Amino acid sequence: MTTSFDCTDPETRSAGLARAQQAIANRQCIVLPTDTVYGIGADAFSPQAVATLLAAKGRGRSMPPPVLVPRLQTMDGLAIDITPEARALAEAFWPGGLTLIFHAQPSLTWDLGDTKGTVALRMPDDEIALDLLALTGPMAVSSANRTGNPAAQTAAEAQAQLAESVEVYLEAGPRPQEGSDGVPSTIVDATQVPLRVVRVGAVSLDELRAVVPSVLGIGEEPAAPAAADTAGTAGDAEEKASEDTSVAGADSAAPVSGVAGAGGTGSEDLDAPDPVHDQAR
Repeated sequence: MTTSFDCTDPETRSAGLARAQQAIANRQCIVLPTDTVYGIGADAFSPQAVATLLAAKGRGRSMPPPVLVPRLQTMDGLAIDITPEARALAEAFWPGGLTLIFHAQPSLTWDLGDTKGTVALRMPDDEIALDLLALTGPMAVSSANRTGNPAAQTAAEAQAQLAESVEVYLEAGPRPQEGSDGVPSTIVDATQVPLRVVRVGAVSLDELRAVVPSVLGIGEEPAAPAAADTAGTAGDAEEKASEDTSVAGADSAAPVSGVAGAGGTGSEDLDAPDPVHDQAR
């Protein structure tokens, strides 16, 4: 039976968090506040729960949800090939409006959808969300709305769209909170170097570059390497001409890394009702 809890009251908040934790353990969906909009959450490690989340939204596997984490250290358990640059961004902007796309840990038994081996991670800057994540562990979370409808800014709005498909609704007032501008998270593809912005949002490119100067903006390409000095002796030229040209061919065959959709899990961001890729807000 669907239950709603007023999390602005300390007593009902504690009861609501406990009930939400139980629902997640039972592979059910819950609605929670975040620092952007309200999200529908499920156990990230339960394929059944994630499938229920996607069905509740009317969404297919091609738009898997992002994963919200309770602390920065969780990143190392969920992703591989984390570069020093990506770690520096997480340390600077988590909790907050930055989503990072990584290669997912191949040993994890989860199924978020058609992720192409990537996962979008974010640590939200919301006390209730972090308290719940501390109890449940990482959750797959997408915006609390039916696909094509506006993202819910209260639990009541979410319930009007999602109804009985959600077991627990945690009501904590409007999100974004008054005084917040409600900008979606910035999404950075951290599956390759240099890191690349996939979507500009709460964290500006200038702010990112203050931490990692090499971050590429949307549509930017890495600077071409400096031209080699062509001056040399005739003997040098003869020696170069005699080299096996197959070496150059091997270099040119190097693959270009990519990510699912616009990045990561193809994950939908909490603040994007119809995400770029389901973007992880």
